[in-house]
Amino acid sequence: MTEEAVTAEEAQARPRHPGPPARPVALITGASSGIGLATATRLADAGWQTLLSGTDRARLDALAERTGGVALPEDLSKPDGPTRLAEAALAAAGRVDVLVSSAGLGWRGPFADTPSDTLDRMIEVNLAAPLRLIRLLLPGMLERRHGRIVLLGSMAGQVGVRDESGYSATKGGLTMFAESLWYELRGTGVGVRLVLPGAVDTPFFDRRGTPYQRERPRPVSAERVADTVVATITTERDRLYVPHWLGFPARIHGVAPGVFRRMAARFG
Repeated sequence: MTEEAVTAEEAQARPRHPGPPARPVALITGASSGIGLATATRLADAGWQTLLSGTDRARLDALAERTGGVALPEDLSKPDGPTRLAEAALAAAGRVDVLVSSAGLGWRGPFADTPSDTLDRMIEVNLAAPLRLIRLLLPGMLERRHGRIVLLGSMAGQVGVRDESGYSATKGGLTMFAESLWYELRGTGVGVRLVLPGAVDTPFFDRRGTPYQRERPRPVSAERVADTVVATITTERDRLYVPHWLGFPARIHGVAPGVFRRMAARFG
């Protein structure tokens, strides 16, 4: 075959000239604070190239300067936000090896009192945006037969929480999406991971309008969740609770929901 007959796909498949291997690339949403910020810091310390997305440009710029990452500010509550972010990420790094979807919004109060714009934003940021972003980045991962999708769920999406119906619904939908996509991607080289924290000590509760008021479970640090997120990239475990003992009440809820409800009414 002559050089002129070589297709673009075949040329891309040829080995490149010797040199240092490219750093793996991670796109982290919600990187301006909380779990996203802690995860971005952990990955940068481990040698990853980080693409940092969030809505606070000043915080993203400061994080990028500190870690050597690339700030990609974007509002994922807008329907076209995921498309703009995917395009910017691919333009900045050429590929995304790992997506860490940690952006999230919450609201606490009776569902009938939920402001309609707040409900819309929760649905967009917590559920629709991750699905749209994955739809755009997944083809490249499948073509390379390599990648990880890490989704930040919540115990609220596993067992339900009083006065957090809308938030729980978005996280429950994300959980079922992760479960279904896991089946679909088996054997492709692309893994789906779901991290399920309980309460986390982040600005999340301030932004939802009410502080965390339960005695149990006690909030864990964002850094502890970030350690779990980073661990999911290399582990084969596809569902991890933070702290890990929360897997026990989740199992009770699954096999004996009536028992769980009585326990939640008494201790929750």
